[in-house]
Amino acid sequence: MKMQLAEIAKALNSDLNMGEDTVITSVEFDSRKSEPDSLFIPLEGSRDGHDFVSSAIANGASATLWKKGHPGKPENFPVIEVEDPLIALQQLAQYYLSKVNPTVVGITGSNGKTTTKDMVAAVLAKRFNVHKTQANFNNEIGVPITILEMKPSTEILVLEMGMDRSGQLHHLSNLVRPDVCVITMIGEAHIEFFGSRDKIADAKMEITDFLKEDGKFIYNGDEPLLRERAQKLEQDKSTFGFSEDNTIYATTFRSYMHHASFEVNNSKQKFSIPMIGKHNVSNALAAISVGRHFGESDDEIASALSSFTPTANRMQWKQGDVGEAIMDDVYNSNPTAVRAVTTSFGQIMVKSHGRRIAVLGDMLELGKKSAELHAGLADAFDPAIINELYLYGPDMKNLYEALSDKYDAGNLHYYPQESMDRMIDDLKNDIKPEDIVMLKGSHGMHLEKVLERLL
Repeated sequence: MKMQLAEIAKALNSDLNMGEDTVITSVEFDSRKSEPDSLFIPLEGSRDGHDFVSSAIANGASATLWKKGHPGKPENFPVIEVEDPLIALQQLAQYYLSKVNPTVVGITGSNGKTTTKDMVAAVLAKRFNVHKTQANFNNEIGVPITILEMKPSTEILVLEMGMDRSGQLHHLSNLVRPDVCVITMIGEAHIEFFGSRDKIADAKMEITDFLKEDGKFIYNGDEPLLRERAQKLEQDKSTFGFSEDNTIYATTFRSYMHHASFEVNNSKQKFSIPMIGKHNVSNALAAISVGRHFGESDDEIASALSSFTPTANRMQWKQGDVGEAIMDDVYNSNPTAVRAVTTSFGQIMVKSHGRRIAVLGDMLELGKKSAELHAGLADAFDPAIINELYLYGPDMKNLYEALSDKYDAGNLHYYPQESMDRMIDDLKNDIKPEDIVMLKGSHGMHLEKVLERLL
């Protein structure tokens, strides 16, 4: 972005005390990241952002928003007074979005939205100037920040859009007015707050609430909950998946240690992605669907997919300190994701005498069904495929008990949450160079600390 303060104040229909000609090139809500030509946004959460305005000024911020009536307003410094800084941030983003006027692709789903976002952006970048969500800036703060970070030359804006409550995607859809909506899948993520997959599907469909009349809805056709709800939409629709009644479906699929290859119906093109697993092939099918919608050739799409860079901590391979291969997938976890990753991990060939060792941390935000959903993973594990299991956290004890008759005691290990150091020590003493290791858990379980010690 590049706007004078006077334009920003006018866009917000707010008063500016001074510095009308000051040029703003970025917005920040973390005072530590403030820099010259930045506008500070004092958000109110567990801490009041107004308390950090002086820090933002010290770090070089050129102006700040300020909630009307809040005490302590800075003197002799450019201030735009607003009713609510968060709403003002969203209004400014909406104004800038209309000014740049890119085509907007909104992506959501219980799993795979970040990877799909990265794939879609890589595919579209073959022909267009593309800006995408960085990291997982996908909520009511992250989406407007992403919009304001795009260059004026942006032709397509690829937005990851997340939600943890009903109404959130409705609000974000209203903010960005997407031209294309993508739903990757429906799982159990945030089921604590929704109670059922049906209600999760309803909440995910909110992304289409403000889909433009001539827009496109692309969704996982292997999910009956989405097919049922998509029938109510009048916009153009297409599906992807593995069943043959989808618009695009995979006809072949092979997963290797560092990549997966596949083919699709109605194309002679061979596709490859630098990730493993059927679920990531599904994400790639979504990206192919989007690329074709924008007129790209399968050759262009295949080239982009083969070399795209996934966001960190998404099934990345790293080498441990004794030579073992470690699959790092510690960013987030839920039952659907664990099953998908476990299936992929089980398909990887190991060296002679090597073992597949899985380290699983608790899946958080599953609410009253948590014990049941953890124990329910038992049918995803076969001692002949996943040879050894390290289970960590209070809820994983349910899976440990469910697997106690299936696994020998020496190959099934459980550790309470306060015993991470002991688990790491046991792992380091157990792992051999020929082994491959999988790390999977919710971010709040901090399995990245296990990874650091194993590297």
